[in-house]
Amino acid sequence: MPAGLPGDRDEIARLLVEAGYIPDAELPTAIWLMGLLGRPLLLEGEAGVGKTEVAKALSALLATPLIRLQCYEGLDQQAALYEWNYQRQLLAIKAREQSGDAAAVERHVFGPEYLLERPLLTAIRQDKPPVLLIDEIDRADQEFEALLLEVLSDFQISIPELGTVTAKARPFVILTSNGTRELSDALRRRCLYHHIDYPDEAREARIIRTRLPAIDSDLAAQIAAVIARLRKENLVKVPGVAETLDWAAALMGLGIRDLGANVEAAYAVIATLIKTEQDRAALPREVWVRLLERVA
Repeated sequence: MPAGLPGDRDEIARLLVEAGYIPDAELPTAIWLMGLLGRPLLLEGEAGVGKTEVAKALSALLATPLIRLQCYEGLDQQAALYEWNYQRQLLAIKAREQSGDAAAVERHVFGPEYLLERPLLTAIRQDKPPVLLIDEIDRADQEFEALLLEVLSDFQISIPELGTVTAKARPFVILTSNGTRELSDALRRRCLYHHIDYPDEAREARIIRTRLPAIDSDLAAQIAAVIARLRKENLVKVPGVAETLDWAAALMGLGIRDLGANVEAAYAVIATLIKTEQDRAALPREVWVRLLERVA
């Protein structure tokens, strides 16, 4: 078990809660296995269920840096691993061009001080194991997956001008996917897997109370109940946990303690929950009242 990560699953669960993340029943075991086996952990689920927050909480409980690589279509080696500071190299070449020693100039400008580290290289050069978050891997191309697999297999990066950089301490690697495309079998085989779903009412109420300690517990339960019903509606963008917390904070700001007695006020701040015009049209006042009618 790597230094810093508890060897007890119950302790991991407790520390996640202490860091502000309320896990489902299986997540602490997945994190424990990640530490035990030294394997990356792939977290899959809808946008807004809290996948990225797992990495943040893990970083907090380990008191170690969180290094994040945000994936996107066209992500390549220069953005993920490293690139050379070409502008600085050119300036150095011009400054030294009078020396006449071309080989010495080339050796100089391909030194470490001209290297721009990107997230993957930064992660493996840390003295203490960081948390490396590879966020939304499904947005990247399969070509990038192949590059990533090379790095994750040995935790080393080859830089032709400088040699091979090997990890001083293996990072805790978390990958997230929203399922927008199918990931390769090779990547899935390399990782441990855990699916994160939207929290049930009880867990969401607990999340609300944890993140907003001043909230009335009855209001937190009402909010969680309404959100659970709202997620069953045919919406383009289903509200995630972040939207739940925004709505709860807005209701607190209005001084609301009971949703059933404040239907209009609760509807007035629906901008925290509904993020498309199509969803707003699908949730007129009468539907909103129906969602709230069993709360009172």
